[in-house]
Amino acid sequence: MKSQFTDRIKIPAGFWAGIEQLGIAAHVVARTAQLPLTVITDSVVNTAEYFAIWRAYADLIGDAAEGIIKLATVFETSKYPPTVLATYHARDYRDALNRMARYKQQCPPESLRMTEQDDHCIIELEWLNSEQPGPPLLVGITLACLMEIGRRGTGQPLTARWVEFSHDMGDVQALESYFGCPVRVGAQTNRLSLYRRDLDRPFLSYNQELLEILTPALDRSLDDQQGAKSIGEMVKWIMKRSLTGERPDVQTVAKELNMSDRTLQRRLRDENTSFKHLLTQARHEQALAYLADPKLDIKEVAFLIGYEDQNSFYRAFRIWEDDTPSNWRVRHERWRGTLVTEHS
Repeated sequence: MKSQFTDRIKIPAGFWAGIEQLGIAAHVVARTAQLPLTVITDSVVNTAEYFAIWRAYADLIGDAAEGIIKLATVFETSKYPPTVLATYHARDYRDALNRMARYKQQCPPESLRMTEQDDHCIIELEWLNSEQPGPPLLVGITLACLMEIGRRGTGQPLTARWVEFSHDMGDVQALESYFGCPVRVGAQTNRLSLYRRDLDRPFLSYNQELLEILTPALDRSLDDQQGAKSIGEMVKWIMKRSLTGERPDVQTVAKELNMSDRTLQRRLRDENTSFKHLLTQARHEQALAYLADPKLDIKEVAFLIGYEDQNSFYRAFRIWEDDTPSNWRVRHERWRGTLVTEHS
């Protein structure tokens, strides 16, 4: 099963420093994303805000390929967060990539799946919340950073075998020049293929002493994060990414958790909750998240949380919020507008 999704994302300080080096002021990105300026100093956001920041950067930089290459190459190694710093000081490229895939579990909303076969290694990017895939530029940055780690660590101008993106990425020729390989857009998945022989290349930046300090701390943090998840929280997370157009059933969720539906229901009773109650919570929380996005009409929101009948959604929402979805959206937009004004 994929790592559990936590809707708290820390933006590394290196991101803001990097865009400043590219001549884009941090406060301009925040305002373009329609977020309060506190996101620059607090640097902890939810998924919707995180994606809004990346979309804002994409809008301001223009061409997606240019935005990917410039930020990936200008990002200072010293500004890497601890999870990435540990990969930079790994023993070799393989060790670095394995560490990146493991510690990425602490840094939602994406995860990395690494497979070695024959003479190649494929790294596939997946979204922990399948209903909220990330902006194309974020996909490109993630894969470019994997390439950048290898180049900086080995001190060699490594190239990939091929790269696939599911969306248009702007200047494909520029990306092919950066990755040193063919780049395909419109693919089914977002993947980076590397030469397996490159994975054995030692890192010049290998620092065993630093890793002995960082690794236990990062492992404890990851174990604590995963262990802190109750069965109820995991069930609700699975429900949220399974809601689109249908209502998840207890058998499907239990199967994903590798237990019988009877065991799942018993464990939920032990936590003083039920499958039905968690489904209601999941729908409620997702409804608020979707309504906060003005691009989604209310009929679409109803569908996304598993209501075929829009009237049924309206009745449920009145029970949850004692208001209509339309009125809630208006109040939310006013509140956001007030926050932006106060921090401008």
